[in-house]
Amino acid sequence: MDMVKKILKLLVSVGGLAFIFYKIPFGQVLGHWNMSMLPWVIATIVASTLTMVIQANRWKGLSIQGPTIPLKTYYAYTALGYFFNNLIPGGFGGDAVKSITFGKRFNQTSQSVSAVIIARIQGLLSLFIFFFGALPFVLVKYQVPIGYTLFMVGSSLLCLVLILFCLFSDKITIPQFILNRFSFISKMQESLSIYRSQKKQMFLSSLDSIWLQILTLFCSYAFFKAVGLNLDISIIIVFTSITTIVSMLPISLNGVGVREWVQISLFSGILGLEPAIVLSAGLLGYIPLLFQILQGVVVYIFISSKKSRE
Repeated sequence: MDMVKKILKLLVSVGGLAFIFYKIPFGQVLGHWNMSMLPWVIATIVASTLTMVIQANRWKGLSIQGPTIPLKTYYAYTALGYFFNNLIPGGFGGDAVKSITFGKRFNQTSQSVSAVIIARIQGLLSLFIFFFGALPFVLVKYQVPIGYTLFMVGSSLLCLVLILFCLFSDKITIPQFILNRFSFISKMQESLSIYRSQKKQMFLSSLDSIWLQILTLFCSYAFFKAVGLNLDISIIIVFTSITTIVSMLPISLNGVGVREWVQISLFSGILGLEPAIVLSAGLLGYIPLLFQILQGVVVYIFISSKKSRE
């Protein structure tokens, strides 16, 4: 069954891209790329590197138990997560690999996994803050389909439920026969509930999440500037947020194909922009992502060679 799901996701991604490029020939996309976009692309690579540093710092700050570990180690495992996020279908595989691998190395698996879960939810909550803050400014000028708005409302409520569930997980009674079979559940409950008393650290990690969203939105702005478009920042915030959340749905390989379709439907369908220029801007996003993945490859090779020597 798991293999069938992976094949279906692959078909959605490949089919989605094939349909997009059938409607929008790649030659039209290339026509919007030139050397003048290089400074903006470099800026996004720098910004994406900063996001990795902030992600590592947020993870380090949330790791309130166990030995003191340098930031560079958290950065290395953050890069490893980017590699596996794009190797394992679903978009969350990298989080699982980096947190478990890191936890096993330093003998704090439940703490490592808990920190990554809290960080991921905080990141999504900060995205929703930006989205709902910018939405009124967009609705004044444009008519955003109600389905997208309702989807974002539902997703934000789900995130709120998840963060409360995590923080108060120790209050949930799990049948003993389940705990006997899955002993890690009680450890996770304990690790997650600790953050209830860590108000300062939760605040600081929330600030990190805000900075991460600012950098992410800057990258989206830069991609459109690179192809000669100067869009209102409120539009960038709302449409990028929608694209990000829809792309997280487990219906494709890490959002590939779905992400491009949503971008075109929003920026072209609502703003009336040429689909080819929207696609050309969207595809630029794979450049800094590739840079992050390559760092993860280096880390993976280093860890693998180290294990082989032991």
